Amino acid sequence: MKKAPEHIILSRPDSIGDVMLTLPMAGLLKRTYPGVRITFLGRSYTRPVLACCEHVDKIITLEELASADAPAMLRALRADVIIHVFPHRQVAQWAKQAGIPKRIGTSHRWWHWTSCTDRVSFSRKRSEQHEAQLNLKLLLPLMAIPDLPLDELASFSGFHTPLATERVRSWRRSGTRQVILHPGSKGSAVEWGPDNFAKLIRLLNDGPFTTIVTGTAAEAAHYRSILPLNGTNTIDAGGLLSLEELIGLIGASDALVAASTGPLHIAAASGIRAIGLYAPRRPIHPGRWAPIGNDVHALVADPDCPACAAGKPCDCIQRISPERVMTLLKVHPLP
Repeated sequence: MKKAPEHIILSRPDSIGDVMLTLPMAGLLKRTYPGVRITFLGRSYTRPVLACCEHVDKIITLEELASADAPAMLRALRADVIIHVFPHRQVAQWAKQAGIPKRIGTSHRWWHWTSCTDRVSFSRKRSEQHEAQLNLKLLLPLMAIPDLPLDELASFSGFHTPLATERVRSWRRSGTRQVILHPGSKGSAVEWGPDNFAKLIRLLNDGPFTTIVTGTAAEAAHYRSILPLNGTNTIDAGGLLSLEELIGLIGASDALVAASTGPLHIAAASGIRAIGLYAPRRPIHPGRWAPIGNDVHALVADPDCPACAAGKPCDCIQRISPERVMTLLKVHPLP
């Protein structure tokens, strides 16, 4: 653009983990264009996550647009640019109808050829790059893309956790490391399995740890029949926390263990130890979806798993030993 943009919409009406890996785009845009306003278009359930990002000036949701005159709402924002980080056909049409001057999307969606002014050609599925790095390619019509390593890119997230609620603070045990275990993924990732989490809880019970198990009410109903939750320093928080409370709990803890889920990415951005459990199968491997931050660890059982290399369903993630995870938790310093 000849003139620096004053207002940019980042559109990613997607899941929490995807949103977390999009936040560095906002930080990089703020650095490149001081004073630019960033509006983030997401789903309503990701609003608490977006509210924690210092680079997001305004939040609008897909649900709000769908229940109103979406083109008029977008037009009223008077944005110079919209970047379709996640391709959404209806949002692309609304943006065109709203007359947003510069509309950027991937060339790999046919509807972007009729709705976007700028189309960037790249393949996420075949790329060796991380999702957060791939997102930056969509900035090419605006700026030169810096070659940033993941730890430096993570510093642009601008993510700050809120103060934990009184209930969450009451779970803290003096002289212990507080570890969150998040066994489920709501189907978004290959899971480590409740038996492995059960063994890890038993190992944690033998050390100076407070273990907090989190998940939705439906996930808790499943794991409660398997996990040993009756330990003195084991707290079952399944189904008890709003997303705002969960973010506060993560920020007040020392480590989190999970598969490739939103809470794992929140933990990474919060600066606590984030231990991710992965299969090496493309495109869900850690090279694409590992958490980004200063204290992140993405584990796989066998980087050369033949089934995963062939793109076949595989349970090799369940062969990551609880003892291996425990080693990473033991070296974490006491608070």
